[in-house]
Amino acid sequence: MTNIYVTSPLLPPLEEFIPYLEQIWQNKHLTNAGPFHQQLETALAEYLGVKHLSLFSNGTLALLTAFQALRLTGEVITTPYSFVATSHSLLWNELTPVFADIDPVTFNMNPESIESLITPRTSAILPVHCYGIPCNVEKIQRIADTYGLKVIYDAAHAFGVKQNNTSILTYGDLSVLSFHATKVFNTIEGGAIICPDARTKQRIDYLKNFGFADETTVIAPGINAKMNELQAAFGLLQLQHIDGALVRRKEIYTRYCEGLADIPGLTFLTVDPLVEWNHAYYPILVGDEFAIGRDTLYETLKEEGIYTRRYFYPLISSFSMYRHLPTAAPTHLPVANKLAQQILCLPIFPDLAPAEQLRIIDCIRRHGVANDTKVSIQHVA
Repeated sequence: MTNIYVTSPLLPPLEEFIPYLEQIWQNKHLTNAGPFHQQLETALAEYLGVKHLSLFSNGTLALLTAFQALRLTGEVITTPYSFVATSHSLLWNELTPVFADIDPVTFNMNPESIESLITPRTSAILPVHCYGIPCNVEKIQRIADTYGLKVIYDAAHAFGVKQNNTSILTYGDLSVLSFHATKVFNTIEGGAIICPDARTKQRIDYLKNFGFADETTVIAPGINAKMNELQAAFGLLQLQHIDGALVRRKEIYTRYCEGLADIPGLTFLTVDPLVEWNHAYYPILVGDEFAIGRDTLYETLKEEGIYTRRYFYPLISSFSMYRHLPTAAPTHLPVANKLAQQILCLPIFPDLAPAEQLRIIDCIRRHGVANDTKVSIQHVA
């Protein structure tokens, strides 16, 4: 049996990429905002329904630059339930993460846990649209407005997500996307900052190019975070295939829901019907009623060639560079700590075949339900 991994990158037909490469070889423009870079910025802004978008070589550099662009200082309230880049980017900017607990339904920052953490040193709130599920953007914005705080959304998972027919990327002061190979839309490596006005985009564009405003003027200690032409060309081609990929993700998500629905001890993510979701992940919570523990299931699946991931375990707050912080204490983050011990993300990617998915479902059922019979392929197809 072939191994099944938690994700597999979306790759367009190779023959369709060749003309882009030939064009790059012909014009010899490899980086520094070349023609494909400019085309991709325009195309993505239109596709995502946002006004201004600045491309980056990766999502982490986009986060680093976002904090610089807003001139943040002091403390930033964020979530412990995310990939480490979220908080690492704060440390690189000499900002102190302050961890808020999460909502048990959405896995996002719980707005009710924010206000008590605000101090005179607080400059911003950094929530994450975890698994692409929108945060409670209205409540978070009300808190930010009351206390004069900036809001930056880590939207690494939220490509194409809409709420009430509006892009979730339009909320807050800035939103940051990742186009890493593991994401719904990828440029191999890559990322972007979504901003509300041309002036902010101009500052961001200066910062990602060493701070140069023109050939002889440097306006800030910027960084080299530009997306190159090969990545941009790849992204333009990916954009032609993304709608079909999103449809296939939804089909796979539905098969899991049908195939796993009646297993005791498994809890599934609930998505608001007003959200147009991208089905970026398929997370399950493995509770006490399930026949074996989460970690045992994780290892059992691995033994059968099925590689899941425990996104997000351990919590960011448990790592050595963070656990000394007062808000990193497990007693301060009871929901996040509980979910981190139960979470398991199952394989989901456009090329996951129904037969492979049935194999995953059957394995979970065999080890989770006594005297279980296999789910028919007709049931999950």
